[in-house]
Amino acid sequence: MNDACRELLLDVVARVERAVRERDCPAVVKLDGDRAVIMEEYDYLRDDETAAAFEHRAAEQAVAIAVERFVFAVPQVWLITEEGVSSRAVSNLPLREGEHEVITWMSYDAGDGVDYGLVPVGRRPNGEPIFGDPEVFEVPVQARDVMPGRTLLRLLVSDR
Repeated sequence: MNDACRELLLDVVARVERAVRERDCPAVVKLDGDRAVIMEEYDYLRDDETAAAFEHRAAEQAVAIAVERFVFAVPQVWLITEEGVSSRAVSNLPLREGEHEVITWMSYDAGDGVDYGLVPVGRRPNGEPIFGDPEVFEVPVQARDVMPGRTLLRLLVSDR
């Protein structure tokens, strides 16, 4: 990940962290091209149609500003199994056995490619979130189409 993408990542993660502290769970994307555009969607994890619609709107903005890079992040709950990772929306319910709260992120840079990662989220006994540092997956990742940001990436890369 180059410095420009890392700077975007830290900005987007900070925005998501602020929202989580306020008990919100938006998807946030920052597009960097001729100018910077930041978009948020609070209903992103409601259903697949809402998520896809947001990513289509982000793709339209990305094309309009001749995007060179973007970072997409969303808070989720992950369950890691032998088959892979399943995810669900964050809720006020306690985590089930084996689940982990994270901020899932994806970055894209026209010259550097795609990176995937997470920010671990812990909770104090009073529910206050504690965030780790962004982690980049160092192993090859086979992201499914439902991975946050994948629709946006597909729409942009198919045009290049």
